[in-house]
Amino acid sequence: MKTNKISIIGSGFVGSTSAFAIMDAGLASDIVLVDINREKAEAEAMDLTHGAAFVKTVNITAGLIDDTVNSDLIIITAGIGPKPGESRLDILNKNIPIFKESVPRLAQLSPNAIFLVVSNPVDVLTYITYKFSGFPSHRVVGSGTVLDTSRFKSILSKQFGIDARNIHAYIIGEHGDSEIATWSSTKIAGMSIDEYCKTDNLDCSDEFKTVIHDEVKHAAYEIINRKGYTNYAVALAVRRISEAILGDEQSILTVSGLLSGERGIKDVYMAMPCIVGRGGIRKILPIPLSDKETEALHYSADVLKDIIKQSNLE
Repeated sequence: MKTNKISIIGSGFVGSTSAFAIMDAGLASDIVLVDINREKAEAEAMDLTHGAAFVKTVNITAGLIDDTVNSDLIIITAGIGPKPGESRLDILNKNIPIFKESVPRLAQLSPNAIFLVVSNPVDVLTYITYKFSGFPSHRVVGSGTVLDTSRFKSILSKQFGIDARNIHAYIIGEHGDSEIATWSSTKIAGMSIDEYCKTDNLDCSDEFKTVIHDEVKHAAYEIINRKGYTNYAVALAVRRISEAILGDEQSILTVSGLLSGERGIKDVYMAMPCIVGRGGIRKILPIPLSDKETEALHYSADVLKDIIKQSNLE
């Protein structure tokens, strides 16, 4: 049986909860937690280890970057969060030096690993990880809008009274304010969203769609305003992506990948439906989009490119 070593860089709310989700799913034989606060990482490792009787055998340790050697999957959740009044560019410029120092060393220690970047702003930091790692783009993956897509399905599920797993819909583009809800590709039982609404005399007007999309975009803010952070759903998204990679599932997930001409967009990481397996991103899928959605996707790409251009990357 193949063993899987997963290293999680950052043991904060997202990193530690992701470790729990991965442990509970039995995805790893070894999990290494790395954090600038060594005592925090050690405490999280101890707490997780005490559940050994309830899960598949897994060795969980707290360590340094050197302890990540020969990892199959490196999950980056570390980073400096925002202070009141700071822009995304401010946050990015604080995190670039951290990534510049750690990513090349991580890549050197685990030359065959897949990087999964979760830290925000995720699309830009995934691009930066790609640049600093020297890895081919398909082995540097961002968590993208996997969580946003789940939120979209969850909200539609409540509106329609249908299992979220039977709603086929995507959020694409930036994991952020310029993300796009692909209404033109949304399907329920093979029907378009408008066709489905007609079968049940439901209101699926443009106003309804705008309200749903805004709820998806603002979901994280609502949670953060109430408890200060998000962790559970994002950890499940990390677990799902990890599962697809380590199980070589060839699953379709809206991870953040490097566009190289798709939709006329180049040299930017952003979320699109991608085939994901052991090698990372096998293919970015050219799903059908309306003219309005295509225009919004180009705008989203420009937003991300502008952030990179203004950053202290070089």
